[in-house]
Order: sequence, then structure tokens, then C-alpha cells
Amino acid sequence: MKNALRFVMASVVVTGLLAAVPAQAAVRYHLIKKVVLGGQGFWDYLKCDSADHRLFISRGTHVVVVDTRTLKVVGDIPDTLGVHGIALAPEFNRGFTSDGAANQATIFNLKTLKVIGTTKTTGRGPDCIVYDPASRRVFTFNGGSDNSTAIDAATGKVVGTIELGGRPEFAVADGEGHIYNNLEDKSEELEIDTHSLKILHRWPLAPGEHPSGIAMDPKTRRLFIGCHNQLMVIMDANNGRIVATEPIGRGVDACRFDPGTRLAFSSNGMDGTLTVVHEDSPNKFHVVAQVPTERGARTMAVDPRTHRVYLVTAKFGPFQPPRPGERFRRPTLIPGSFTLLVLAP
Repeated sequence: MKNALRFVMASVVVTGLLAAVPAQAAVRYHLIKKVVLGGQGFWDYLKCDSADHRLFISRGTHVVVVDTRTLKVVGDIPDTLGVHGIALAPEFNRGFTSDGAANQATIFNLKTLKVIGTTKTTGRGPDCIVYDPASRRVFTFNGGSDNSTAIDAATGKVVGTIELGGRPEFAVADGEGHIYNNLEDKSEELEIDTHSLKILHRWPLAPGEHPSGIAMDPKTRRLFIGCHNQLMVIMDANNGRIVATEPIGRGVDACRFDPGTRLAFSSNGMDGTLTVVHEDSPNKFHVVAQVPTERGARTMAVDPRTHRVYLVTAKFGPFQPPRPGERFRRPTLIPGSFTLLVLAP
């Protein structure tokens, strides 16, 4: 009886210890597929439409649409000159692109991918684009004029402009009427009211510098902000308090969060790595892995249904040093080498 009791007690202790270990601590992402998509031109943001199994990839003058089940190209949205990002408003069956060289947003039908129309932005160089379901508005963040254009998703009409006071990078909506936007040159985080179009707060990101990508866990209200001094700054969206920092690779551009696994990701194009950070609790985090990808794989999308991570890159010619006043110079792309990378746990 004593031995049996000891066995039961030991089993309980072991079970308790296992339960205390985060389930995702053992998650190890790895490359499962490489698909050469080819085509000309550079790229920027990716957007995953998990419901319809589509991946939208911006390609400079058009948007390529890939079926995530077959990894084949199933559509194309043309004439999006200088396109950076894609935002989806499924309740209106509409998608929007930010066409940086045309100073406009292109509106397309989500089912047919046919272009519905365009809307001129109130600023130059629209880059990031975000849909806010609470206000039912689309926001472009215009890097050439340090402002944001608010567009009614139902009508496609401009409803206002927000002066940001710095150069915007990526942004994320919390679904409750707030957008959080990185100011790259100020190393600040903005909290924006999407109804009043007012800036509610400006929060410093130090020790983070020159933020780029941002993602959010809406449940814990934690922001994951990728900074170019190789830090992921984790911020409380309620008050701007920095609760943690985690190391990432060089050349971050995008950050994403998967609520099903409680994993945050940073795609690091210079190092060719994907940093994976686990949210153990709202105030505790740890780096799970630095997963090898390929150099140039700086933007990504995450499918919350399959937990797959999608990145794109290409083969490059020689890298050239930047000219005076330039932060970097894009290398020459080897024609036909544009490639989709698929990572899975």
C-alpha cells in the first residue's frame, strides 16, 4: 500500500510539473516547403486570409494571390503601383491595397479579386494599411507625409486625416476602436482612437530603437514590436508600460502573433532568421527558437488555423553599400527567383 501510494503521489507530482511547463515550449518551427513563384519586382507585406485559404503577396505593381492548400497562384490584382500592404474587410466583401507610388488605395472584391475602384489618400506614399472592424474604417499610414488617411470601408470615401508627427511604420488594430502605430524615426508608439481620429497617447519605446513590425495579443493586450536594434519590445497596450524585451535578429520588418499557440514571430531579413517568442504569461516571455529561413525573408504572414508561417524572398546579386543619405540600397534581384517559404511546427 505504501509503495502504491508513493507511486500515485509521484505520478501526481510529475503530472503537475509537466502541466506547469508551457505546452508551446517544445514547438520547433521548420521549413516544410519552398515554392518558386517567379515574376519581376520586389515585394513588401503579406496578408493571410485564413477563412478562404488565400495568401496575398504584394509585388510592386500588383498583388499575387496564392491558395494556401495547394501553394499555387490562383489570382492577381493588377495596377497597384508601388503596393505595400493589403487589408481585408470581410463583412463588406472588400479588400484594400496601399499603392505607395500612386498615392491611393485600390479596392477589390474579396471573392472575385476584381478591382472595384480606387481612393486617393490624403498623404504621400501610403505604406502600412489596416482595417479596424470597430469603426469599419481602413487606415493608410502615409510615409511620405507623416499622416494617416481614414477611409470608410463600405463606401470607399475618405472620412478624415490624422497628423502623426513622425514617420509611420506598421500598425495593428485591437478590434475595440484603437490602432497602435510605430513611429520609426521617433521610436514611439501611438495609440489612435479610430472613431474620433485623435491620438490618445505617445509612448516611448526605449530601449527599443527604430520600430518596424508590430503584432498584438488582444486577450492579454500585449503589443509585440520589432525594433532595428535587435529587440522585440513587449508593451502593455493599456498604459504603454514596457513589460519585457526579447532579442531578435537583424533586419526585422514584420511581427505576427498566433493566439492559438501564444507565439509571437519576428522575421529578420538580414540574418535570414525567424525569431519565435512564447508568451508564458502576460508579463513573462521567452525565445523559443531562432529558426533559419533565407536572407531577404523580411516580411511574413501567419495562418492561425494551421499555425503555418509564410515568408518570401529571392536570390540576389551583389549587395552595394548605401549612398550618402540612404539607409540601405536594394540589391539586384535575379530574375525568376522569387520564392515562397512555408514553415510549420
